[in-house]
Amino acid sequence: MEVDDSGLPWTDRLLQVSEEAQKFAKAGGFDILAYKLGAQKEQLRPPRYMRVGLLQHSLFLPTTAPVEQQVAALHKHVGEMAAAAAACGVNVICLQEAWTMPFGFCTREKLPWTEFAENAEEGPTTTFCQKIASDHNMVVVSPILERDSRHGDTLWNTAVVIDNSGAVLGKTRKNHIPRVGDFNESTYYMEGNTGHRVFKTEFGRIAVNICYGRHHPLNWLAYALNGAEVVFNPSATVGLLSEPLWSIEARNAAIANHYFTCAINRVGTEYYPNEFTSGDGGKAHNDFGHFYGSSYVAAPDGRRTPGLSRISNGLLIADLDLNLCRQMADQWGFRMTGRYEMYAEDLSRAIRHDFQPNIVTRKQNTGCKE
Repeated sequence: MEVDDSGLPWTDRLLQVSEEAQKFAKAGGFDILAYKLGAQKEQLRPPRYMRVGLLQHSLFLPTTAPVEQQVAALHKHVGEMAAAAAACGVNVICLQEAWTMPFGFCTREKLPWTEFAENAEEGPTTTFCQKIASDHNMVVVSPILERDSRHGDTLWNTAVVIDNSGAVLGKTRKNHIPRVGDFNESTYYMEGNTGHRVFKTEFGRIAVNICYGRHHPLNWLAYALNGAEVVFNPSATVGLLSEPLWSIEARNAAIANHYFTCAINRVGTEYYPNEFTSGDGGKAHNDFGHFYGSSYVAAPDGRRTPGLSRISNGLLIADLDLNLCRQMADQWGFRMTGRYEMYAEDLSRAIRHDFQPNIVTRKQNTGCKE
């Protein structure tokens, strides 16, 4: 599948996309990019490649269309994109945050947006993704709005991880909820309670850091402490707020934590029938802003792939040699030199109600002379 050969096994390489996948892309109207992020050749360990697929897309029907029709349209088109990924031999695909619905949390309206919520283990979207996983021998990371019937029908922002056998491996919930601009998500759900789970798959250890969690360095660190080799960051974020940060945060996390990161964002502008405000004195409006896509993969040595389009649906494929994680840990030693016991002590003090910052000041001159 490789096009070029530099003679150096650890350099970036453009990968060739299969003809079958190109047919899916042409029919479905989406782009495909494919790259390789390799590692240095070792004597005792063979390369450990995981091929990932990142899916970014817009809505396929207006936000005013019936809920069932919107979900069905998204299932249809994402199924085609997943088939293209399978035709390229992808091992793990990750979809964007709340991929089965408009990101209607900006409106603060409960209906119809809460009707998109599903059971994480047995809902129709999980069943749909289970078939993709079993048909294509592919792990599927499916971020949805979860309806938790065991706990009073509570809502959560959740990613369901489906093993390549088709079985639900588990789920993880969004750790950090924004309270900025139109991101009124705390009207619907609160911070997750599943911690920093890492999922051991046939292809490697993966984790899911949902959207706003990328702004929190300790959140990224906790996945590293639990042994993640690839951390997916499915997101829904708009240009005026976060685009200057987008290319930096996941890349920095990859470097700091000796793992690969995969940043995924939806595309397009979603319009809602009723105006809403941001609480910033601005005029009421009907859209959240432009979701700018630009999904990319970053490696623990600082390399990254080019991003997908800001305006088009796309599938980004990347071959990741997981040996690079340990190679960078050996080279930089961030885990070895991390001094976690010192920070644990600082944090344990800082969260107390009677915390006093450790600030050294100059002693005051009393003015007394002997």
